[in-house]
Amino acid sequence: MVQPLFQRTPLLDSSDINLKRSEIRNYFHTTLDRYEELFEMLRNDQAYYKKPISLRHPLIFYLGHTATFFVNKLILAGLISERINPKLESIFAVGVDEMSWDDLDSTHYDWPTVEEVRSYRKTMRNIVDKLISDMPLVLPITWESSWWPILMGIEHERIHLETSSVLIRQHALEFVQPHPNWQPCRHSGNAPHNELINVTAGTITISKSRTDQQHYGWDNEYGLHTADIPAFQASKYLVSNEEFLPFVEANGYRTASYWQEEGRSWQKFTQAEHPTFWVKKGDTWYLRLMTEEVPMPWNWPVEVNYHEAKAFCNWKAAISQQPVRLPTEDEWYRLYDVAQLFEVPLHERARGNLHLDYYASSCPVSEFAHGEFFDIAGNVWQWTETPTYPFTGFDVHPLYDDFTTPTFDNQHNLIKGGSWISCGNESLRSSRYAFRRHFFQHAGFRYVVSDAPATQPSSHYETDKLLSEYAEFHYGDTYFDVPNFPKALAEIAITAMGNRPKRTALDLGCASGRSTFELARNFDHVTGIDFSARFIGQGVQLAQQGILRYTLIDEGELISYKERTLSSLGLDHIKDHVEFFQGDACNLKPIFTGYDLILAANLIDRLYDPAKLLTSIHTRINSGGLLMITSPYTWLTEHTKKESWVGGFKRDGENFTTLDGLKEILGKHFRLIQEPVAVPFVIRETKRKFQHTLSEVTIWEKIS
Repeated sequence: MVQPLFQRTPLLDSSDINLKRSEIRNYFHTTLDRYEELFEMLRNDQAYYKKPISLRHPLIFYLGHTATFFVNKLILAGLISERINPKLESIFAVGVDEMSWDDLDSTHYDWPTVEEVRSYRKTMRNIVDKLISDMPLVLPITWESSWWPILMGIEHERIHLETSSVLIRQHALEFVQPHPNWQPCRHSGNAPHNELINVTAGTITISKSRTDQQHYGWDNEYGLHTADIPAFQASKYLVSNEEFLPFVEANGYRTASYWQEEGRSWQKFTQAEHPTFWVKKGDTWYLRLMTEEVPMPWNWPVEVNYHEAKAFCNWKAAISQQPVRLPTEDEWYRLYDVAQLFEVPLHERARGNLHLDYYASSCPVSEFAHGEFFDIAGNVWQWTETPTYPFTGFDVHPLYDDFTTPTFDNQHNLIKGGSWISCGNESLRSSRYAFRRHFFQHAGFRYVVSDAPATQPSSHYETDKLLSEYAEFHYGDTYFDVPNFPKALAEIAITAMGNRPKRTALDLGCASGRSTFELARNFDHVTGIDFSARFIGQGVQLAQQGILRYTLIDEGELISYKERTLSSLGLDHIKDHVEFFQGDACNLKPIFTGYDLILAANLIDRLYDPAKLLTSIHTRINSGGLLMITSPYTWLTEHTKKESWVGGFKRDGENFTTLDGLKEILGKHFRLIQEPVAVPFVIRETKRKFQHTLSEVTIWEKIS
């Protein structure tokens, strides 16, 4: 008996609100039904409490976790006001899902009974069902819609449908049993000979907008990414068990040269000598499926983690003398386009082993053709060389701010294409899931041959408190209606320049570099210099990559994620007109000279010898050029010895201000061309704590 198609992720728009409400209700219940049915493969109550692997909770946690997820998100969204069971919701809130292979979780929980958890799930069902029935529905459903957390909970449950199936597969056989609705593929044989197929160069575009979308999406799917892909070759089939066997027999697991450092450490710790789901009995190989071991289906895809896939590629590169590696995410998208694939149909079976349309297992690598290739999508997930990273325009959803951001660490690689059990959002072209490289999913790989290196996009978020504060100070939001300070200074300087030549400018003490960029709107070339290499690194990153990401402290351990791009600031067209150097303002190299303008912003009261700079700075400015100094005159002995202060002390019993000192030192070579002006600035420390400061601006024209 063929089961009906497992419902696809709903479209977010429709002309019939009642039909859409009914569709979402069905999507909710069929998802929960299928998830609970998965757990019927556990043989007894003991199976719920025995960990399949040390890195994860026992399965009782996952039965309760997805229900608690619904409650937590509905509370956050203000759709419900009371919890069902605070004790259970505390236990089931956060899973131990992202650990190193040598992290052994020793936490002990007072787990509830299976019946208690099932009762909890039933109560949650009734609450969500009532919300679906009673909540006003405005179409299309958007990121901001009150219906978004409903869809979020359903798609989250479908993710755990897959991850829980992996844990069942890793459980001891004594704890699992077959199920009539979860039957694996029953045909196998010898694997076809794999061959390389040419893929022509092309451009890929990945674009998903919050205002123009068809399906629910997770935060990392949104934004825009385009890339030009050079021509490459890709294997016709996924790597089969049979193709992987020679690597095992060649002692590949113990040949250090095939493994990257991280992978070698994993192999040494686990003492792995073959794929984890392979079982050897005497001289015969078997494959572990979810509830049974079967004679090795050699023409099924091998299932491995990233380290094993990468080691195989390195072995194959060594024996073939070709540049063999895993594909990048971009190359997978190129394969998808070349194969002319499209989304899983709403009312027909998928074109691949996907969405539980065929089997509760993998199947032969030659069963589903996609153009000249096979299994571009479906059968097993495919490891890529690409650590997950955010697209331009990335933002976190306020109801789930840690869905993706913890994986922006260059330790989680993207898997593409989905597996036989990937359903809902997971089956979409736009889905972007990433796992630690040593984790197991229903994942295998195909290989590519290319002379082009596998580029590694940056996923780094600056988390250093001071650097993040300055990134926000220079490129972030406006607070209390105080204009952006570095930009305001650049505008004041440009106005003061009038008709003077605007060839070169020096932003001395440039920090994160915003004034450097802003001055380049009017100057042919601008140099930014700062003592801190970490600060100028932000300017360099913007100039080179066009994007800067950082976190801000909101309160305590709570943070928010920020992204700024040169294009959004209207500065992308001048990036070639700026350069950054690390340097000491009191000991500048001779090459830094001949400027029409020097801006020294909030600098002099942070120098160890400000007079040394001020007495020589005229040698670096062209005749008739301007020197602009700004400072709050916050003289501190931790920065400048008191005897080196320019002002801010008593002289001969009278007040001697910093402005007095500037006039005294600079008067030999400069004249003050306008009265000092106080310019405010605000530095954000936390969501509710800010520094508000006035900086005095003086502008000096070089006269000799």
